[in-house]
Amino acid sequence: MTTPILTYDAMIDRLDWHGAVAALRAGHRLARAEIGDTFLGPAEGTLLSRSAYIDGLGYGVKSFTVFGANPKAGLPTVQGAMLVFEPEHGALQAIVESPLVTDIKTAADSGLGAQLLARPDSKRLLIVGGGTVARSLVSSYGALFPGLEEIAVWTRRPDQARALVEQIASPIPLVAVEDLAEAAGRADIVSCATMAREPVLRGDWIRPGTHVDLIGAFKTDMREADDALIAGGRLFVDSRETTLGHIGELTIPLAAGVISEADVLGDLYDLIGRAAEGRSADDEITIFKNGGGAHLDLMIANYIAARA
Repeated sequence: MTTPILTYDAMIDRLDWHGAVAALRAGHRLARAEIGDTFLGPAEGTLLSRSAYIDGLGYGVKSFTVFGANPKAGLPTVQGAMLVFEPEHGALQAIVESPLVTDIKTAADSGLGAQLLARPDSKRLLIVGGGTVARSLVSSYGALFPGLEEIAVWTRRPDQARALVEQIASPIPLVAVEDLAEAAGRADIVSCATMAREPVLRGDWIRPGTHVDLIGAFKTDMREADDALIAGGRLFVDSRETTLGHIGELTIPLAAGVISEADVLGDLYDLIGRAAEGRSADDEITIFKNGGGAHLDLMIANYIAARA
């Protein structure tokens, strides 16, 4: 039997955000995944290989490169593929283009975190960053939070935010903003997806009741939120195994004694299994670190394969 190769163009219109989030919810009701990650190469050109096994769901390995300067050369930042193996005999079930898995997984991961932690009546979303993930966030949050009345976009270069807003068709009004502090102070949800190695969000900008979604940092030298923000809210992660010892958003404040591991109140397994309480009051600041992970890729890749 020929193994199907599922490309971005062939599959993207068959997928939807509610289905992707439902796949993540279902996957987190299974046994915790076994995960293995490797990172190779310099900061400006990294090869990541992420593998997972989930009892009842199967096996998956995604290998991809991350080259932050590629857009200047007209090339994608992320390139690679994922292999999906079925659980009964270990047969190769599908080969899925890495950007398809990553785009859907990343925005669905954040969307699920926001569903569990943000105020349901949230009206204003701020997206910090103007890359591929930002585009997915406009779509995912728009679908998952239909009560949104405004989506603002901030980038370091104002023209990039304006261009993004002009290019995206959205039923929710889109605006480009230039004052990050002011925009963060107005938002009910702040979703940050940058390649920053120094904090771009400050705790003293964030008003009570806000949900902060941190996506961009994926290595130990990267972070998007300052110490005041990380220490000032109820802190959650998508997976303890893939964030606590691996991502600067947490490793840096942990090493400095700003927070302890006990300050990470739970991950998606805990929240969905009700082993951890999420938001308990409207005026709490909730913080969700979206670290990704091969188990999330596997859940989403199985969803993609089922839609094929």
